[in-house]
Amino acid sequence: MKFTSVLATVTVAVLAQVTLARFTVGGTWVFDLVLVGVVFAGLQWGPAAGLVGGTLGGMFQDLLSGQIVGVSGLAKTLVGFGAGVIGTQFVLTRAHGRSIIVAASSLVHRLLMLALTALIAQEWPVVSWGALLAELVLNTLAGLVVFQAMSALPGMVARRRAGRRASFGRRQW
Repeated sequence: MKFTSVLATVTVAVLAQVTLARFTVGGTWVFDLVLVGVVFAGLQWGPAAGLVGGTLGGMFQDLLSGQIVGVSGLAKTLVGFGAGVIGTQFVLTRAHGRSIIVAASSLVHRLLMLALTALIAQEWPVVSWGALLAELVLNTLAGLVVFQAMSALPGMVARRRAGRRASFGRRQW
């Protein structure tokens, strides 16, 4: 596990969540980019990274959102660890395969949040199935974009280096 990579991933995810949170339309367009970052860390670097990323990301999100501190941290920790275990058991190299894990993780995370909130408040919270479905779709699309970008990035860097070497070679000058 690379702690600095996990910390950077979670920090970027929290900053993106805070930046884009104002674009939610009346609570119906809900997304959780921190969860996408946690699942990315779990799939990329294993269960320990998912565990650390989930703990840090969930705690940061709880502190910034004003909710009960620890609920999102616990849910994201469990989901990040689960994503890391799935990532080590199955070889997921394609972006669409990893985005399916993001979709399943979004559903499990939302159900864990509902269950933990119900345990704390001693009453079952109201479930908006439309918001849950919208969050599932938006998180899956965000995960697909992130995984596709991360798989295309090394090729872009290699092509750029190859193009730069060819244009500034000694033989051309």
